[in-house]
Amino acid sequence: MAHRITEECTYCDACLPECPVSAITAGDDIYIIDESVCTDCEGYYDEPACVAVCPVECIIQV
Repeated sequence: MAHRITEECTYCDACLPECPVSAITAGDDIYIIDESVCTDCEGYYDEPACVAVCPVECIIQV
């Protein structure tokens, strides 16, 4: 499974440095997760790091 950042993103930059596979990039108004690269942090963390640090809970599993 991969994750996606919804329109509720506040562009706070909390998630970007947490991704161990560099699947998150800055879009025009929100951050974007490349779903083909996202590994749900398997092999790195017990839970997806971006979800754990997101202050507005705008990252969903797809």
